[in-house]
Amino acid sequence: MTAALTLQSLPLFPLSAVLFPEGLLSLRIFEVRYLDMISRCRKAGAPFGVVSLTQGAEVRLPGQQQESFSQVGTLATIETFDSPKPGLMLIRASGAQRFRITQSDQLRHGLWIADVERVPDDLVVGIPDDLRNTADALARLIDSLQRKAGEGEALPLQPPWRFDDCGWVANRWCELLPLPMPLKQRLMELDNPLVRLELVSDVLARTGITT
Repeated sequence: MTAALTLQSLPLFPLSAVLFPEGLLSLRIFEVRYLDMISRCRKAGAPFGVVSLTQGAEVRLPGQQQESFSQVGTLATIETFDSPKPGLMLIRASGAQRFRITQSDQLRHGLWIADVERVPDDLVVGIPDDLRNTADALARLIDSLQRKAGEGEALPLQPPWRFDDCGWVANRWCELLPLPMPLKQRLMELDNPLVRLELVSDVLARTGITT
């Protein structure tokens, strides 16, 4: 593995999205800086870092604002890869551990790399009785998605299902709900999975999804 693929110089992919641990992310890649990055990560079996944009756009254009991004992100590992034609890659990645950027730098061809420190995994916290309806609603939704999915159609979530884990249930709802990206980012950064689920449950109650 080359130095550019270690956690001391982790390649970053700033996106208009927030990746949660154990979440799924489908990407269509055509920029040279990311084609090279994904190729190297795939060959080395190494992760890259997904961070949410706070300024700028995913695709670099002449005269646009300099990219800036959140300082907490999530490691992504490549699950599936396809290159239907030269200059185009289609990947499906899964979220692993969260990290915090301690230092970042942009290379000459535009790729960002960063030194990062790992953010501890969520503690496994059981679902309290007053939030059980939030977990039950997610179970019903996943069952509905599975029944409606066509043969070979990929779901936006992946098993194993852990409906008794506050952090897992909260993260899956964060991915499914049309929340503003800054709110998703704040929820992802929370170190208390019970608080995250309580906040998600409040959103569900306000929208009438749960009672």
